[in-house]
Amino acid sequence: MTVSLTTGLYVRAGTPLRPVIHGGGHEGGLRAGTENVAFIAALGHAAELARRGLPGSAERLAKLRDLLHGELEALLPGRVHLNGHPTERLPGTLNLSIDGIGGRALLAAVPEIAASTGSACHEGVDAPSPVLTAMGLPQERARSALRLSLGRWSTETEIRQAARLIARAATTMPAVAG
Repeated sequence: MTVSLTTGLYVRAGTPLRPVIHGGGHEGGLRAGTENVAFIAALGHAAELARRGLPGSAERLAKLRDLLHGELEALLPGRVHLNGHPTERLPGTLNLSIDGIGGRALLAAVPEIAASTGSACHEGVDAPSPVLTAMGLPQERARSALRLSLGRWSTETEIRQAARLIARAATTMPAVAG
């Protein structure tokens, strides 16, 4: 299977660029080859969908993210710790740690949830995230980190259900020694 990606780049007048593919004189000498008209049209359509769908989405996602955080804190009092800045963060991402539970073990106990541990650049490695430890988190807290991401179609009902599933697993699993 071949996967092709189309990207768009806005270049400010006067910005120096070097050719990506040498050869023809297309795109002001920056790219050889015939333009992929179908992909250009698809990119335009995607931009139109984003223009219509993006207004208000950051606020909606931030409310859902905060709902998830609040639900987990209510269900696991005193055990949930936010990893990162309380306000300066992405609207659809929640990174937190739950005392006494390893992140990987917790996610394995909740197969209904698609989430990850640590930080985005550390997924798949069974060691504390260097990003989280660089932020000053102790090893135990970094190992218990969960990265929960919300999306365009996430609903309040799903958020509440995810919080219940995570809390149930966290309360029934044996505690990890710190």
